[in-house]
Amino acid sequence: MSVPMSEMAPWLVTLGFAALLLVQGILSRRRMSSLEARIKERYDTLGRELHAATSGSLGVGQRVVLAEREIHELRGLLDEMRQNDPLRISYDEASRLVELGADVEDLMNTCGISRPEAELVSALKKKQAA
Repeated sequence: MSVPMSEMAPWLVTLGFAALLLVQGILSRRRMSSLEARIKERYDTLGRELHAATSGSLGVGQRVVLAEREIHELRGLLDEMRQNDPLRISYDEASRLVELGADVEDLMNTCGISRPEAELVSALKKKQAA
């Protein structure tokens, strides 16, 4: 039962192609496994970087909120100090009196400020009016 070579040739060629396909499949699978490992490693790295960036952003955000709170408190204190400053009231009153025509002596007596301060307020108001 010997099979002539001409009848075996198509089977041998088919077997050769099947072997080549098998080798190609094995090599493709190895390449895919390598790519999957690299992608997973990159994915993990990006996840860690994102977590670090997010944590840092939260910390910065909390510090910004705290700073805004402190600025708001300081503005309130500054406004309160401006409103309760007796010297500011004296200078505001002195400026108003200069506009009404008061002289340096009147400013000193009415507002309780010194002569140089009264002269300065008077000079500033006159310069603004000019």
